[in-house]
Amino acid sequence: MEAAIDFLTSMHWGAVLQIIIIDILLGGDNAVVIALACRNLPREQRMKGILWGTAGAIVLRVVLIAFAVALLQVPFLKLVGGVLLLWIGVKLLLPEDADEHGNVASATTLWSAVKTIVIADFVMSLDNVIAIAGAAQQADPDHQMGLVIFGLLVSIPLIVWGSTLVLKLIERFPVVVTLGGALLGWIAGGMMITDPITIRWLGGDPSDPLKYAAEIIGALLVVALGKTIGARRRPSAQADER
Repeated sequence: MEAAIDFLTSMHWGAVLQIIIIDILLGGDNAVVIALACRNLPREQRMKGILWGTAGAIVLRVVLIAFAVALLQVPFLKLVGGVLLLWIGVKLLLPEDADEHGNVASATTLWSAVKTIVIADFVMSLDNVIAIAGAAQQADPDHQMGLVIFGLLVSIPLIVWGSTLVLKLIERFPVVVTLGGALLGWIAGGMMITDPITIRWLGGDPSDPLKYAAEIIGALLVVALGKTIGARRRPSAQADER
């Protein structure tokens, strides 16, 4: 009991909030995959498919993030992860491909549906894993995995059962997506400036003003690139429709 109280009181709640936001913004695909995989199951088995598929996806995600959190201590990997996260943030701001989930097959048995959900989540989880590992870096190393699991447990139900509400919120307030992209850029900037190689090049840990500057630059870069590329794509998409 005391350990649980200590964990909750010492938790980096800012990082928890970031993990929840990241999962909601980048995890919308999970709800789509679950719906597609379970749509042909008998009605009485659909909820079981959703529950078991979600549980398998959570376990898989925790294992992948555990490896990612550890690997981010290796030189250059934070730099690479930061660059990937910048691009993930830019992609979040670009128009979605309507056929993106066309290759997700529906299943006719419970366990084939669960397998489809877990495999699809594994294939699509790179963005979530990198972003959540980056957010977790802000917390005490002793509590990072506990923080990740807590954030996932809070956000996964929101994704699975509240996806319609979240999508309506995003449609009504498009700025939510922009802020989400900026958040990913912010985390990417913080990752890159705290890579062991960057610290060695700076001659020590970056000062708070320098770290904030890197995070702000990352956020602005994602928003600027996302808006610029998105604006260039719209005319070509309209031309193709004609």
